[in-house]
Amino acid sequence: MDVEKVLDFFSSDAIVDFYADASARVGLWRSEEKILKRLFEKEDSILELGCGAGRVAFGLYELGYRNLLSTDYSPQMIKRARHLAKILEYPIPFRVCDATELEFEDAIFEGAIFTFNGLMQIPKAERRLVALKEIWRVLRPGAWFFFTTHDRTVSPHQEFWKQEELLWKNAEQSEQLDNFGDRAEDTKNGVHFMHVPTLAEVTEVLRSAGFDLEATVMRSELANEPQEVLDFSDDCRFWVVRKPE
Repeated sequence: MDVEKVLDFFSSDAIVDFYADASARVGLWRSEEKILKRLFEKEDSILELGCGAGRVAFGLYELGYRNLLSTDYSPQMIKRARHLAKILEYPIPFRVCDATELEFEDAIFEGAIFTFNGLMQIPKAERRLVALKEIWRVLRPGAWFFFTTHDRTVSPHQEFWKQEELLWKNAEQSEQLDNFGDRAEDTKNGVHFMHVPTLAEVTEVLRSAGFDLEATVMRSELANEPQEVLDFSDDCRFWVVRKPE
């Protein structure tokens, strides 16, 4: 999958509007709040990746977090997030940033977050590993990193994955796909890409990047979310990992 095609999708007006609506209407999930408040102190320096139009950033600000830097690969998302922050009078810094090439010094953040399956919207397994290594690099020893993914093992779309497995076995998979577990859906707003991993796959790539896995749990096991959240997002797996001391 071409990186620019992924960027084009998340830069389209309709998708930016969708994320902006989520910032205003959905807000921080109960499950996210539960995890984030447990992991981070209010004064911690936190790097947010894949911030979209500011949904999580605004929620954290309202909880009292003031040392947050929110980033996204899409300039259009950042433009909208800045606009919403100005309306809300939330002085949150938003910056365009590529997770595979972070523009920060080593070991300067006390935490990092990459919500709404953003890590798995980076095409190609090797690029996702590079992003994880970059996040590891900019975190201080002992710092927490929280992110989410889907989980192919417990996906409600098992028949789809059985068919995909057969296509890959026969080398008949879509030319847009790089790794088994990739999904690329053509929409009126462009190609929506997502890699859907297994628990074992993510565990292994975290080990390769140097992180210690502390906990992983499905969102549905952690909190009963309101209908707005359920309509906005399917169930996903939460990952809590740490850079070793």
